[in-house]
Amino acid sequence: MAFLSRKEGDVPKRSLWQKIKDVALTDVTVIARGGVDNGSLEQVEEVLLQADFGVPVTLRLVDEISRQAQRGLVKTSDEFKTALSKGIENALQAGNADPALRTTDAKPLVMLIVGVNGAGKTTFIGKIASVLHAQGKSVLVGAADTFRAGAIDQLRVWAERTGADFVGAPAGTDPASVAYEAVAAGVERGVDVVIVDTAGRLHTSGSLMEELRKINRVIAKRLPGAPHETLLVLDGTIGQNAVSQAKTFAQAVPLTGLVITKLDGTARGGVVVAVHEAIDVPVKFVGVGEKATDLVPFDAARFSREVVGD
Repeated sequence: MAFLSRKEGDVPKRSLWQKIKDVALTDVTVIARGGVDNGSLEQVEEVLLQADFGVPVTLRLVDEISRQAQRGLVKTSDEFKTALSKGIENALQAGNADPALRTTDAKPLVMLIVGVNGAGKTTFIGKIASVLHAQGKSVLVGAADTFRAGAIDQLRVWAERTGADFVGAPAGTDPASVAYEAVAAGVERGVDVVIVDTAGRLHTSGSLMEELRKINRVIAKRLPGAPHETLLVLDGTIGQNAVSQAKTFAQAVPLTGLVITKLDGTARGGVVVAVHEAIDVPVKFVGVGEKATDLVPFDAARFSREVVGD
């Protein structure tokens, strides 16, 4: 399954590599005569910025390609493409980059899911619950998004679909108390994983961010060391706004992983690299569709190849 998905009937969009060739590599003999020229590199910078890599990552990628060209290691368009793909992979593997879910000796493993409205948190919870169930793990889902009755009902349906236990409360209930009860039920029932949903919140809302800190504290009070995973779900179509969202959430609670949803093959997957670079948190999953099976564990090498494209 591809990281960068396309809906059936969509017109194929030009890949990142095709765009780079259009503006910077029309004359491959220029490369063969002694490397990539400065004009070409400036055009590559522009393409990478348009693909949402952000300024720091873009400058580092282009600088590394330039150095390789000066050493005679990049003389053909294929070598240029390989260097770019490897540079993206290296960026994703730098720092805190382990995509594996954490483990804990004691039950349950507690996962707290956070993000803004519409990022796809509830759908992700359904997908990860399905994955864990298929692995033979027992799962309990806690509906701490109590602002919308619809969100509680939606999560209950996902729980039923995936065979997970469910803990909820009427709309308007204190979200922290629901989170506490979900963890308590998970401990008492001996389930393997507790997944706690939270209400979507604008990263600019100080009061809602404080509520998130309260949920985090309450979970830790009921089960020391929890939450073991705090995953930020980001909409991959919003470009550099995802970076500012990630920074604000990282200031509110200790994030352990990123989930990027709605990547659609528009050659703008650079936001994945930009967010990892900005907050030094590993990308753990990519959502590529609406079905429970449309959740892909992250692989930096594979992702970098797909981002660059043909």
